[in-house]
Order: sequence, then structure tokens, then C-alpha cells
Amino acid sequence: MHQRPLYNALLNYFLFFVVVLLSGVQAMAENNTTKTAIFAGGCFWCMEKPYEKIEGVYDAISGYTGGHLDNPSYEDVSYKDTGHYEAIKVQYDPSKVTYEQLLTVFWQNIDPFDDGGQFCDRGDQYRAAIFYQNEEEKELAQASLEKWQARFDQTIITPIIPASTFWDAEEYHQGYYERNPIRYNYYRYRCGRDNRLDEIKKSIL
Repeated sequence: MHQRPLYNALLNYFLFFVVVLLSGVQAMAENNTTKTAIFAGGCFWCMEKPYEKIEGVYDAISGYTGGHLDNPSYEDVSYKDTGHYEAIKVQYDPSKVTYEQLLTVFWQNIDPFDDGGQFCDRGDQYRAAIFYQNEEEKELAQASLEKWQARFDQTIITPIIPASTFWDAEEYHQGYYERNPIRYNYYRYRCGRDNRLDEIKKSIL
């Protein structure tokens, strides 16, 4: 009679262990299906939001890529000649959203005719670019560019570049649009980003 509570306790512990183990296996499976895509579209604050709204995107991480300095800071990228772009690393589930769809979001959120920055942000760190990580991404990016080029009578100058090391930006940059919505919306408005995107959309043939 007194062994029943002990038996129940051991059974509950075993079941808990099984649940934890299965959860870990599921997490590992999810991680194995996660892919990344890297894009630069001017201020990384403004590129996080459109990607994080997409079903199948786990995260859009702000960072720096394409430069020659290891582990650069925001000050390095902004005020020194490091060659880095402000960029985002999109982590996504390819069974829910495709790389082609991510490319479409990219083109819809940049000025593809500007090689001196994006919108009010000027300088090399604000240039737009697609960073491909393999031949498949390169081919898809090129096909996407050609598709979008056919919609305009102006030449798209956004480059497609081999990916290099991506360095995460400082924590205070991550999810800025969520943590500081008033400042973010004011910055976006002042920068004229949405007005220019509307102009580009209206110019589609």
C-alpha cells in the first residue's frame, strides 16, 4: 500500500523525462530545417519589420557584413572605412516560406536605383545588396533581379554579392522597431522611406 505513491512519483518523473527528451528532439529537427538569407537594404531597423511579419520567418537579425574588420561596432561601420553594409540575417523555415518570396520582400522594400545609400541614409554602409551563400541562391537572386528589371524602364543597380562573415549588431539595435516604436516611426517618416517606395511602385510598367 505504501509503495503506490512512490510508484506514481517514479512514473511521473519518467513521463516528464520523456516529454523533455521529445521536446529536445523536436527542437533539433526544427533547427535542422532552418535556413538563413542575408540582405542589405539601408538602415537595418527598417528591414527587420517586413521580414518578421512573414509566416515561416523565425527572426531577422541586424548586423554587419561585407567589410574587412572583424567584429565591427556600429561606430566602426558608421565612422570608419570598414567596407561593411548594415544588413539583416533572416532565419526561416523553407517549408513555409521560400527564398524567392524573401527576395520579393527585399525588392519591395528598397530603392534599387540608388547606389549611394538608401533614402535619407547616405554612405557605403547604407547600400542595398543581396548576399548569396551558394549557387542556388545566386541563380535565384539573378532570376529575381531580371524579373524586377523587366518592370522598370530604369536600370536596377543593386548588386548580388557572395556572402561573407555576418557579425550581429549590438543588442540595442535588435528589434528596434518593436522596442522603440515612436522613435522608429518618426525616423522612418523623416527619412522619406515610404514616400519613395510608393513612387517606385507607381513607376512599375
